[in-house]
Amino acid sequence: MTTIVILGAGPAGAAVALGLRRLGYAVTLVSEWRRFAALEGVSLRVREALRGAGLRHALTEAALPSQRQVSWNGQQHAQNVEFLLDRPTFDRGLRDDVREAGVELIEGRVLSVQTSATGHRIEIDGKQALSADFLVEARGRQAPTLGKGLRGPETVSLLNRWQGTPGDAASAVESLVDGWAWMARRADGQCYWQWTVDVASAELPTKALLLEYCRQRRQASVVAQDFFGDEPETDLQLHARSSTAILSPQVCGEHWIRIGDAAMAVDPLSGNGIFQSLSSALQAPTVINTLLRKPERAALAQRFHQQRVEHLFLRFARIGRDFYADEQRWQDEPFWQARRQWPDAEIAHAEADFNALRIERAPVLKDGFVDEAEVVITVDQPLGIWHVQGVELAPLVRRLRSEPAEQVLARLTAQQGRMVRGWLLAQGFKP
Repeated sequence: MTTIVILGAGPAGAAVALGLRRLGYAVTLVSEWRRFAALEGVSLRVREALRGAGLRHALTEAALPSQRQVSWNGQQHAQNVEFLLDRPTFDRGLRDDVREAGVELIEGRVLSVQTSATGHRIEIDGKQALSADFLVEARGRQAPTLGKGLRGPETVSLLNRWQGTPGDAASAVESLVDGWAWMARRADGQCYWQWTVDVASAELPTKALLLEYCRQRRQASVVAQDFFGDEPETDLQLHARSSTAILSPQVCGEHWIRIGDAAMAVDPLSGNGIFQSLSSALQAPTVINTLLRKPERAALAQRFHQQRVEHLFLRFARIGRDFYADEQRWQDEPFWQARRQWPDAEIAHAEADFNALRIERAPVLKDGFVDEAEVVITVDQPLGIWHVQGVELAPLVRRLRSEPAEQVLARLTAQQGRMVRGWLLAQGFKP
């Protein structure tokens, strides 16, 4: 029987574990507990992604709605509601989900991974070594690097956490001359302030002075003072972590795959980390299934995963770039100057043009495997889109270039017709 080992029990690792179990594989998941009690703000689409991945127990923990206030480019406004997610509780929910699905969970620190032509050997602190035919690397930014990949401006996030007075849950984002800050307060009074700065230009003090330096910066912010008030800060702690955007140069081989932050880690401003982790992880079980059961399609499966990870990374990077460009007060300051131009000048959302649609053969997911089919290349789907509501789009687009729309769409069901017409209009089609 094929042995599959997943390293890392975050959202990406858990989603892949559940997907592989649904395909009938036995899975062992190895993970150590998170070293600090983080809080994250997640969107409604993250909740939907968790539900789609089958992470039911974890989903119930992401249930503290908060109205987020935004102070950016000198303007104040209320953003959409976000959900404040306590990571220790969330991580316990992830473990409950994988255990319930029949995944073997080993809690321990991975000491080393030795890979050969015949498989992988994983050394775990205080545990018996494991052997695996296939390895899923899902340890996030802690995963060993595979060489020089694409990196954004070097960035560090300084998280301050303390106990304040209980009250209503809330969160806020503020742009600053040399970075930006995210702040949150849980109903139980746990307070968080995370300051994201440029490594090269921040001129931070030594580690011994850093906590007090962050306190001074926080107290100098009118937004932070209004948000937290003048209440005492009990048990103030500091945790520094890299938040540089990084794309791994290789994310898939014949007997291994990288997912989540181990494959691509994005700038925290450009998109929710859990969402991007799930974005790369949800396709992985099908890729793995193809590599193991249809090795003749190995190159196609690897290309599918590599292209989609790269596409997602650049998409999130461009979204972040545009957010940074929206702050125009400090365009020449090092922090903002470096980030408003990276990764490139390509626009994130190009105008749709039906006449510019192309039809090409590309890898797709079909019946539990990676296959090849004709897809339609669009400005927002440069890797191609295969079907909408079960209707293959390439034959349809080809016919629409020479036949009336009523004739081409006549045999679709009412629901298919609504979905396909909506897609066509979004692509600039004019009936």
